[in-house]
Amino acid sequence: MNKKWKAFLSGCAALGVMTMLSGCKDLVLIHSKGMIGKDERDLIFTAVGLMLLVVIPVIILTLVFAYKYRESNSNAKYDPSFTHSTKIEVVVWGVPLIIIGILAVIVWKTTHALDPYKPIEVAGVKPLNVQVVALDWKWLFIYPEQHIATVNYLQFPVGVPIKFSVTADAPMNSFIIPQLGGQIYAMAGMTTQLHLIADEKGVYDGRGYVINGNGFNGMHFKSHVTSQEEFDTWVQSVKTSPNSLTTDVYKQLIKPTEYVAPQFYGSVADNLFDNIMMKYMMPDMDDMQGMGAK
Repeated sequence: MNKKWKAFLSGCAALGVMTMLSGCKDLVLIHSKGMIGKDERDLIFTAVGLMLLVVIPVIILTLVFAYKYRESNSNAKYDPSFTHSTKIEVVVWGVPLIIIGILAVIVWKTTHALDPYKPIEVAGVKPLNVQVVALDWKWLFIYPEQHIATVNYLQFPVGVPIKFSVTADAPMNSFIIPQLGGQIYAMAGMTTQLHLIADEKGVYDGRGYVINGNGFNGMHFKSHVTSQEEFDTWVQSVKTSPNSLTTDVYKQLIKPTEYVAPQFYGSVADNLFDNIMMKYMMPDMDDMQGMGAK
């Protein structure tokens, strides 16, 4: 390989590396801050690494063959009678089959290990329940044990397993906090579950990942991960809010709005989350009749 080709390939490699590294700070899936997110990140790296065992040699050999067997190379061996090579067949088919087998075992195990419905158990730590409702175009978070609610604002303690119960009172959406891992669909008339845990304090972006109308791009929120003491203080501060999420207030809240600022409610109507689901399953509940106000 002459110097010009070496310089060209080196330049392409350097450009590719710089391009990839220039956006690393925005690759939230790589900068995971939770147990689930880190396991999913490791799975991605493992899968990509195994596939590169095939991809990289193929790319290199393509360039080598193209250079070696170029028309101007009179020293290249030409064998028009060549039709078969057992060794080549074994490599071409054997290596990919082995890699696929390894990937199959890894994916099977991690699929069950990272099941979003599987609770996260931490010795001596009680999980925090958060009910999530996808609306047009905002997220409603209900803390049933704390009897508070928020819109487009989420807060929970570090190191505490979080059980998200997710539904929708609007077109289907997808709930995700990328740095903590996982994604689960929010659908009207049913509940899905997602279990996450944060290993570090911080503020992490969350949003909806389904294009479902004019305001879909504004369906994002901040997840504030704090200490248990800071979380308890925050809960008490929200409880002092004069706003109450009653039946009438909720009926106004579900009206389509875009780029909604965080809102806080010091009290929540009883069984609000269950009634939101049931109104799609019982004809006489379509207007939230029978929903009590606290």
